[in-house]
Amino acid sequence: MQKVQAGEIQLGWREWGKGDVTVVFIHGNLASKDWIELAALLFPSGLRVIGLDWRGCGDSDRPRPATDYSNYNMQRHAQDMLAALDTLGVGYCHLATHSTGGIIAARMLLMQPERFGRVFALDPVTPLGMAFNADQIGVFRSMMASREVTRAVMATAASSLFVPGSLAPNTMPRFRDGLGEIQSLFERILEQTFGVSEGVWIGTPVNLNREWESKELERRMAEIRHPHLVLWGERDGWIPPADLRTMAAAMPDCRLVIVPGVGHSMNLENPALYAGYFGAWFGGLAK
Repeated sequence: MQKVQAGEIQLGWREWGKGDVTVVFIHGNLASKDWIELAALLFPSGLRVIGLDWRGCGDSDRPRPATDYSNYNMQRHAQDMLAALDTLGVGYCHLATHSTGGIIAARMLLMQPERFGRVFALDPVTPLGMAFNADQIGVFRSMMASREVTRAVMATAASSLFVPGSLAPNTMPRFRDGLGEIQSLFERILEQTFGVSEGVWIGTPVNLNREWESKELERRMAEIRHPHLVLWGERDGWIPPADLRTMAAAMPDCRLVIVPGVGHSMNLENPALYAGYFGAWFGGLAK
């Protein structure tokens, strides 16, 4: 387990590959850097890929959440990532994001635009944020209290791994046959979820709702000029495709690709396919 200093805390991190082109992976809510573990084995040579855990997730420190969860907001996560890159000596790099990692990356890009090149965004939470009402936040509280609820909800984030009928309400998800190491990784990252800080469990939906209400990043989307490749799995029930179309229209260099047969987490559901898109976007760059 490796940790890197990021301001007053330490973040967990991993590295795959060696090369002159550095890509930093920013994971999604309730997740960790390990979500690209299987895909990373298939990334092209010449890439150095660094995965960083958010505060409160994976191998990172878990600061006590403020009563309003302000120390777990998207700006704070972005500042943590930038501080970790400083400690690691990473200057110019590219970004790969998943889910809520997308809006964290947007804040990073606006804070230090010259530091970053391309962005590969898988089913991202856009700069619009996301609306969560009290009942929806209550689902996260139920997940904190129940492994069965957590398993059922997390299965919907990787829907193509499961027998479709088994994802219905009040039904226990059942894996499809023949998944092998993908199933093993899902079980391991599901177990990681139960160690996540309340600042992430509850703070993430609370703070994404604040982003949605403030409209701050929505107003600034045109400032994000970095080339973006955005993938959306057509079985993704988490990210509204209308938000992605709004993002693609507002940002100067943003391409949206809809991918059939996968849900919210191609990096886990189909690592080889994810690695193919990843390599096509980042492979062969000069720096």
